[in-house]
Amino acid sequence: MAYPVTVTVITLNASQHIRQCLESVRWADEIVIVDSGSTDDTLTIAREFTDRIVHRDWVGYGPQKQFAVSWARHDWILGIDADESLSSELVGNIRRVLQESPPFYAYNLRRCNQFMGRWLKHGEGYPDLVLRLFDRRHARWSDDVIHEKVIYNGHVGELAGDLFHRSENGIAAYLEKQNHYTSLQAEKLYEQGVRTGIAQLFFSPAVRFVKFYFIRRGFLDGLPGLVHIMIGCFNSFIKYAKLMELNRRTKER
Repeated sequence: MAYPVTVTVITLNASQHIRQCLESVRWADEIVIVDSGSTDDTLTIAREFTDRIVHRDWVGYGPQKQFAVSWARHDWILGIDADESLSSELVGNIRRVLQESPPFYAYNLRRCNQFMGRWLKHGEGYPDLVLRLFDRRHARWSDDVIHEKVIYNGHVGELAGDLFHRSENGIAAYLEKQNHYTSLQAEKLYEQGVRTGIAQLFFSPAVRFVKFYFIRRGFLDGLPGLVHIMIGCFNSFIKYAKLMELNRRTKER
């Protein structure tokens, strides 16, 4: 028995990558797109691949992706971002596992991140495991507005092949995006009542560097690997710095 699959994609001004994304999932039984107000050619391109396009104002990554799942006609969901696309090997393995009775209700995919024009193969860049293929009767997207994840309790499978991620459009744009992300992360920690100190401010980036540059061999990715990891370490530092700032403002009130 073959299990049909719905691909879900959330979009906002994604014309640069959306065609490549949708071309890689043209084989799917259904494509659902939830757009939050694109003003470029995103929707024009998307209509070449599907008529299942829904508008919803932005409510955060997790809620937006779960809303897309609610529009799916099929229970098996492949959730990808507009700047991601599937390798032919990954497509073949997804179709193969859904042609029979899948041994798992959820599967991790190996995301391969592009940075400074290079596909990273070590460090934080690969294999960046992400749970993206799942049966919605047993799993769902979290409510996190950032760093959303699929919530599933049970054993998770893993499929070979790459999920290509083209998130970086120059270091300046990448840093701007990371600045926004670290603000959201700090606000989330603050709302959870998390406190931090000077030790964590320095210890967290140091541990991250050792883990990904040496243990995970990020040094093998050359200059792009070094810059990618250094920005990740800086993000860790600045996230906790912003959290300290929020906590200090509370004390001063």
